[in-house]
Amino acid sequence: MTSFAQSERQALCDTFLEVGPDAPTLSGSWRTRDLAAHLILRERRPDAAIGMFLAPLAGRTERVQESLAQRPFEELVDTIRNGPPKWSPFALSSIDEAGNLGEFFVHHEDVLRGVDPSARRLLDRAEQKAIFGVLPRLGMLTLRQSRVGVVADCPGYGRRTLRSPKDEHGNVVLTGDPGEVLLYIYGRDAVADVQIDGADHDVAAFTETELGA
Repeated sequence: MTSFAQSERQALCDTFLEVGPDAPTLSGSWRTRDLAAHLILRERRPDAAIGMFLAPLAGRTERVQESLAQRPFEELVDTIRNGPPKWSPFALSSIDEAGNLGEFFVHHEDVLRGVDPSARRLLDRAEQKAIFGVLPRLGMLTLRQSRVGVVADCPGYGRRTLRSPKDEHGNVVLTGDPGEVLLYIYGRDAVADVQIDGADHDVAAFTETELGA
């Protein structure tokens, strides 16, 4: 069975080498070398990666990532390309696909659209289907601050609830290809080809919500 996490990993590495270490990305102020360091830290430095989830340890995470980013860029890319170490849960193909497909797809688009906002890939239908399959699980993380319910409507793939509404809110519907919806809920709404529909007050509340992992 095709591993789309692996294909996105390899494609991202190719793109890294094409654009170089100092190209802009959609990941805040990070350049490509910073993004590469983040991916290595995430897979190979669990002692430091915990700071991505625990604010008191964020400073250490940042320091380790900055140190990694100073390594030769080709070395960083080779490390990513070779995949996680054997002791990592990501070394298991099922966990890799579940945990890395969204990560590598989004970060690949971070580079492509960071360099050229008009850049668009024509994804294989099977990959779009795989991304559609992980939307609900990833939505639990990326939409956790939303009080508005969120429904993904992906023509040709299906319709799924990603977040139930809270308080007095209803739902908004995000319509687009699965990959574009994934980019949107990861906070890349400015470059995602997604239509948002819903009651005006729900749309307003949702567009003011901080999204992303």
